[in-house]
Amino acid sequence: MPEPVDERPYHHGSLRAALLDAAERRLRADGADRLSLRDLAREVGVSHGAPRRHFADRQALLDALAESGFGRLDRALRDALDGAGDGFEPRLRAGAAAYTRFATENTSLLEVMYAGKHRPGADRILAAAAEPFGRLHALVVQGRDEGRLAGGDLDRTATVLLATLQGIAALVNGGVVGPERRDGLVEAAVDQFLHGAGQR
Repeated sequence: MPEPVDERPYHHGSLRAALLDAAERRLRADGADRLSLRDLAREVGVSHGAPRRHFADRQALLDALAESGFGRLDRALRDALDGAGDGFEPRLRAGAAAYTRFATENTSLLEVMYAGKHRPGADRILAAAAEPFGRLHALVVQGRDEGRLAGGDLDRTATVLLATLQGIAALVNGGVVGPERRDGLVEAAVDQFLHGAGQR
């Protein structure tokens, strides 16, 4: 029996999308180490060789998950920022909340995303990562332009913001603090960021 061609519809619209969806479910349940193209093929109901039409190997699948993850993070940030209005502070609070929410609700995916972008030749992942990181940098530029943040090295300011949010997510993901404290910690972190990075 011939293997399904790429265009054959599946419940997510295509084999590639179905495989990525199944892979993310497995990632969430079992972690990256347990991902297997053969198992995913069985789950979506195709022959074990069919996934290789889209992913040459397991690493290619992980890279696709990372690229897709950064796209989802970018959409989450865009929606949060667009919904917060025009002012810097509400946009900062909305963006900070959206980032930490994504990072704590997609723990294993975030690990794959950050690991993937540091691999040699990960140009597509780097391009996808540039979008959400660019939004955070643009937010810092807005804060400077509105007089809420000091000038100087805006790249460093944006890095401090990202590190702070990622640190909160790591505390929640590691069980150091309960998830019910996440939003309060983000609010406190934004308050301190505005105070520490503000105009002097």
